[in-house]
Amino acid sequence: MSGVRVLVGTRKGAFILTSDEKRQEWEVSEPHFAGWEMYHLKGSPVDPNRIYASQSSGWFGQIIQRSDDGGKTWEAVGNEFAYEGVIGTHQWYDGTQHPWEFKRVWHLEPSLTDPDTVYAGVEDAGLFKSIDGGKTWRELAGLRAAKGNLWQPGAGGMCLHTIVIDPTNPDRIFVAISAAGAFRSEDGGETWVPITKGLSSQYIPDSDADVGHCVHSITLHPSRPDTLFMQKHWDIMRTDNAGDMWHEVSGNLPSDFGFPIAVHAHEPETVYVVPIKSDSEHFPPEGKLRVYRSRSGGNDWEALTNGLPQSDCYVNVLRDAMSIDTCDSCGIYFGTTGGQVYASADSGDNWSAIVRDLPAVLSVEAQVIP
Repeated sequence: MSGVRVLVGTRKGAFILTSDEKRQEWEVSEPHFAGWEMYHLKGSPVDPNRIYASQSSGWFGQIIQRSDDGGKTWEAVGNEFAYEGVIGTHQWYDGTQHPWEFKRVWHLEPSLTDPDTVYAGVEDAGLFKSIDGGKTWRELAGLRAAKGNLWQPGAGGMCLHTIVIDPTNPDRIFVAISAAGAFRSEDGGETWVPITKGLSSQYIPDSDADVGHCVHSITLHPSRPDTLFMQKHWDIMRTDNAGDMWHEVSGNLPSDFGFPIAVHAHEPETVYVVPIKSDSEHFPPEGKLRVYRSRSGGNDWEALTNGLPQSDCYVNVLRDAMSIDTCDSCGIYFGTTGGQVYASADSGDNWSAIVRDLPAVLSVEAQVIP
């Protein structure tokens, strides 16, 4: 291993942060696509030079950018997917008589085995797949057959914001949609079932319904793909049977509302969350920015504060704005709506701001580079 690359998407451009394996000194690129909303960037786990990025604007629509040299240069792809061949429209052709309109791509998830295969989760909620590096796309319309007529938007819109691929079985895919719930496919995305048993949400007519829950994020550890952790709109949840049944593990957290959730690279029972005061007050409880870590898979949580502001801090951490690296000493990274990106090279014991004063951070993705 020679270093770590952290891909940061913001309200006004993308930034690439790089460091060696010590992760003490960081180089910050100038903004890529300055002025554009860069909702999500993610690198291929099998090709360290391949990066996909979601670039969007209310004026000019949605563009998928691809880099094949680690972010030095970019190419707008997806023109055969766009309506009438025009990149950047909000109407993407899905093979039907009429184009299907949506607002933006929230999340890009490259395949674990093929750099040319990538999935896109969009708002209004839908899932697309490309097998040619983003040039052409096909909607996996079977997802909307999973009671899509009953889905409703959350406060941030009806967005498919999380895509998780089982590293032991590429045909098993999990997605989360706000505010529809969580879903699982066992056949590569052709058919889907809701996986919400055990979830309860007081703000929907049927609190135990199989769709309608506002799931903020889900994650798993590669060594235990049947165990998933969820940050829900209130409640930290866990399943040990791939979503067939969930149970709450919020334990002693000061608030069980938040957006991101992450699992340690080498410890499948070590989980991280960033509590926010409430669904109406999107800032840390008591104005103290604290990451909470559980080493027991939930319920028992400890506050990680060393190097983080412990007074007068009123930033938020969004659902895609936390990531981990796979170095021997696992690194944890998160970005804030105040424009800071914090990093810990020792599993969360100590933190430092590796960059400040960026535009509001929308996503953070870390990758080890050779």
